[in-house]
Amino acid sequence: MIKEMKKLLILILVILLCAGVSFAAGKGSAKEAKALVAKAVEFWKANGKEKAFAEINNPRGKFVDRDLYVMVMDLNGKMLAHGATAALIGKNLYDLRDPEGKYMVREFINVAKTSGSGWVDYKWSNPVTKKVENKSSYVQKYENLMLVCGIYK
Repeated sequence: MIKEMKKLLILILVILLCAGVSFAAGKGSAKEAKALVAKAVEFWKANGKEKAFAEINNPRGKFVDRDLYVMVMDLNGKMLAHGATAALIGKNLYDLRDPEGKYMVREFINVAKTSGSGWVDYKWSNPVTKKVENKSSYVQKYENLMLVCGIYK
C-alpha cells in the first residue's frame, strides 16, 4: 500500500512539473512578440495585404505562436485582422479600456502615429489563468495601419 502511494505521489509530481514546464514554454517573450510582428510585415511586403490578412487571421497560421498572435488595426481603432478572435474583425475598439480604465487602443494609435513603433502597457484578462494580469503589446505602424502583438508579464 505504501509503495503504491509513493508511486502515485511521484506520478502527481511528474504531472505537475510537466504542466509547469508546458505553461512556461507556452508563454511568449517580448523579443518573440516583436519578431512575430516583423515577420508579419515582411510577409505582407512579399505577398501583399490580402494574403497577409488571410494568414494573420488563420489561428493555425504563421503569425500565431503559443499565446502570441498578431492583429492589425487601422489608425481609428478598427480591427482588420486578428489571429485569435475572428469575431473582433470589423469592430471599432477605439474606446476599449482595460480594467483600470486605460484606453489601450488609443495608446496603440498614439505610439503608431508619434513613434512608428513601441510598447504599450496595460492590464488584461489572461485566458489561461483567468486572472487580470499586466500585459504589454508591441505596436508597429505599416502602410497607415498598425500591427500589434502582446505578451503577459
